[in-house]
Amino acid sequence: MRIIDAHNHIFPEKIATKATASIGHFYELDMYADASSKSLLKAGAAINTEKYLVCSSAVTADQVESINTFISDECKKHPEFIGFAALHRDYENYEEELDRAMELGLVGVKFHNDFQKVNIDDEKCFPMYKAIAKRGLKVLFHMGDNRYDFTAPFRLVNVCKRVPELVVIGAHFGGYRRWDEVLSVPKFDNLYFDTSSSLAFIERDQALRMMDRFGVDRYFFGSDFPMWNAKDELERFLALGLDKESRDKILFGNFAKLFNIE
Repeated sequence: MRIIDAHNHIFPEKIATKATASIGHFYELDMYADASSKSLLKAGAAINTEKYLVCSSAVTADQVESINTFISDECKKHPEFIGFAALHRDYENYEEELDRAMELGLVGVKFHNDFQKVNIDDEKCFPMYKAIAKRGLKVLFHMGDNRYDFTAPFRLVNVCKRVPELVVIGAHFGGYRRWDEVLSVPKFDNLYFDTSSSLAFIERDQALRMMDRFGVDRYFFGSDFPMWNAKDELERFLALGLDKESRDKILFGNFAKLFNIE
């Protein structure tokens, strides 16, 4: 099996342990490992992962530039990394920073709106989304969490409708612990999903029902490192019992096609 892991978080080694603990506290979950590149590569090697989408979320606007520089530097050190930039609603010079992100070799933008406490369909975000789409960059949204409403599935619908030219990846099957709501989301040509941080909780029948509704061509495999061990996540994914063609599309082919990876 060829594998691309489409959802991973990394931090500089000097803060990786502290940052990982903070994420664990937020979700009230034990983390698998510290969020260093070294630990990610070790985890991925256990399942022969070929490529990794890597990102780090900007909790505040003043973190944006340093995060983007860090992600780019790690991608240069590790050619198997595919880097996504960070942005924040309150970062004013987003046009210039998006241009810089592209110069740095980053190919998308990650938003974690539960951390940022900003609705994904906040009016101030739409010019930013249009600027992202204009440059051909993709967006990865953290989605769901029934404790908050910042990333509720209906807000994802608003974004896809208003910016149809923006390619959107809705993480966690489109809504962590809000999967019933995701089933009411319309189909959009610009909308994809990843499987991260869901397979340990979602019922097999529900996962298959969602894939049947939106189509297996719309899904990417993701571990959400450092929250989960890639080996365990792969075992959970394979337990869905998909046919080989569907399995290979989700593990590798769909992401490779969208990002022009051979």
